[in-house]
Amino acid sequence: MNPSMQTIKDSTRKIYIIAWIFGLLFYFLDYVVRSAPAVMIPQLSETFQVNSISVVSIIGTYYITYSTISLAAGLALDKFGAKYSLFVGTLILGIGCLLFIISNHYAGTTGRLLQGAGCAFAFPGCVYLASKGFSAKSLATAIGFTQCIGMLGGSAGQFIVGPWIAGGLAPKVFWIASGLLTVAIAFALLFIIPKASTEIPETTKEHSPVSLLNPYKIVFSNPQSWLCGIISGFLFAPTTIFAMTWGVAIFQQDKAFSFHEATIASAMIPMGWVFGCPLLGYLTDKIGKRKPVLIGGAIVMILAILQILFLPELCSTYITNFIFGVASGAAMIPYSVIKESNPDEVKGSATGAINFITFGVTTLLSPIFSKLFGKAVSLDIDKDAHFKSTGLFWIIGIILAILLSLFLKETGQGKKGSIPKVV
Repeated sequence: MNPSMQTIKDSTRKIYIIAWIFGLLFYFLDYVVRSAPAVMIPQLSETFQVNSISVVSIIGTYYITYSTISLAAGLALDKFGAKYSLFVGTLILGIGCLLFIISNHYAGTTGRLLQGAGCAFAFPGCVYLASKGFSAKSLATAIGFTQCIGMLGGSAGQFIVGPWIAGGLAPKVFWIASGLLTVAIAFALLFIIPKASTEIPETTKEHSPVSLLNPYKIVFSNPQSWLCGIISGFLFAPTTIFAMTWGVAIFQQDKAFSFHEATIASAMIPMGWVFGCPLLGYLTDKIGKRKPVLIGGAIVMILAILQILFLPELCSTYITNFIFGVASGAAMIPYSVIKESNPDEVKGSATGAINFITFGVTTLLSPIFSKLFGKAVSLDIDKDAHFKSTGLFWIIGIILAILLSLFLKETGQGKKGSIPKVV
């Protein structure tokens, strides 16, 4: 390669890495906003003038728009680049946060739907920027670190915001601050990310209806894409539905934890992701294989749940939840697999597709879990039996993920017969 061309390429990569760092701020706020409502359900119930079950329903609408808009987010990234796609997504999230200050359940529902829609751009956008800034051999590590930052936000949304709320912070103050900060990041991304003309190859600038939908035709016609999404969905659901929505209430009611103890117990799961995602991402890159780490992480998740359910005295719930969180970082491995199972020109769409499928699984499981276990939280029932039932529910989902992983094709560079890539 011509030295001057190499210099330009290296300079461009550095710009994308800087943009990726600002994208991480967007993704951090994504998870703060996603998890924070779990620690303010009574206050939101008063604000929106509905009962706690209705508040949980409002919170759950996040995943409806998150999963569906993920398709549009991936398509926008592939067709128009990251500059305006991420700006629009971040701005929508900011508006959604600000709507949470209005004392009306319609405004709350609209705000939550906008939060989900805006956040749908965060992870695909970060992966897109990372794919431009990092080499293929370190991409899984970068993706793992991206999810690490997201889960740090998820943990902060409970670990930090919970004590703030308990200490008297008005939820409206939190949502105003979150909204304004998000809007500021939106304009920072608009300024930093290179223009689309320097970002998109000429061959992808055609915007006819056929070419517009072609990336998803490629991705969804690949059975491996569906396997990646469903596997990730089953591994992700215990964190999104249990830890980030019902965890505080269930630990309070079933295990007689105080609000502070329940908040920490729930927050330890996303905190585990903070370490698990980059660790498992690095491990898959190191050994050059995806499936062993994916299945191994899922098995550890099951063992952690079984220990809490049947041998609770063996280890602290905080430690076990942390271990569970570390192991559940395996849910991000299919995000590398789907990109490696599809052509390079559909990077953004592949990430949008797996987000759509992954959180489509969450959208389907959330009302099922709420109906089977959520509504019974405040009832006079056998608390121990109820807690064990919730754990077994998640074990079934994780077992399904393991079984589906057996049909997943290995895509790591260490797979049998692979030829090392020259980067």
